[in-house]
Amino acid sequence: MPSRRNTTLKVIKGAKAGGPTPPRRRLVTRAVPAPAEPIERVLERLDREPVEDPTEAGDLTVVGDPAEVEDLPDPHRESAEADAADEPDAAAESVGDVPRGRARALTALLVMLLAAALAGAGVQGHRWYVDRATEQARGAAVAAARQAAVNFVSVSAASVDRDLSRITAGATGDFKDEFTRGQAQVRAAVVENKVQSQGTVLRAGIVSGDRRRAVVLVAVDATVRNVKAPDGRPSHYRIQLDLVRDRDSGDWLVTKLQFVG
Repeated sequence: MPSRRNTTLKVIKGAKAGGPTPPRRRLVTRAVPAPAEPIERVLERLDREPVEDPTEAGDLTVVGDPAEVEDLPDPHRESAEADAADEPDAAAESVGDVPRGRARALTALLVMLLAAALAGAGVQGHRWYVDRATEQARGAAVAAARQAAVNFVSVSAASVDRDLSRITAGATGDFKDEFTRGQAQVRAAVVENKVQSQGTVLRAGIVSGDRRRAVVLVAVDATVRNVKAPDGRPSHYRIQLDLVRDRDSGDWLVTKLQFVG
């Protein structure tokens, strides 16, 4: 235990340096204020008070670990946040307007890219459609030319009217007009000579063509019988046919027919 301090104060008055006679001393005692509670009692009371429960282990943090230490109040940060609260317009401009501007720019870019992609897809789709339609039209033109060539060389006295009508039905333009004018003469010759001709297509190929017009070459073999050749004789023809596609029916019709060898 600490020792008690001497509470007696000595006051010296009237002393003069270098005086021949020693000064007269007078003792005055003054009481020092006693503490409200002795230190010993305070310590004893603290020892007797119950200890508070420690913080849960999950709430404990390691001092110095940045991954675990909770953020402590930062006076500078609180000051900055207070300034930002005082100026809402400036905060809105720095936080809200910039992202909105970027979003608008990104949206515009996406729209442009989408439009370009759609335009490219439209061009490619249209080109694919035109190519496919043209190819189909050319195939149909070749098929029509093959049939027209067979019809032209396949005529029989027994079915002459039906055969000539079939040729006329597949014709248009100048060729139809010309054949119609000479149809009676052809019919008479077939009947008189007892003609019986049957043709077979060997090859056919397109010279040129699109979805409306085409030129086709057809190679045809035919066996022709008549009064002069009752046993028949083979004949070989190369026929060039010019065709157009009828707008109403979509059928390919012959506008010109000529033998080319």
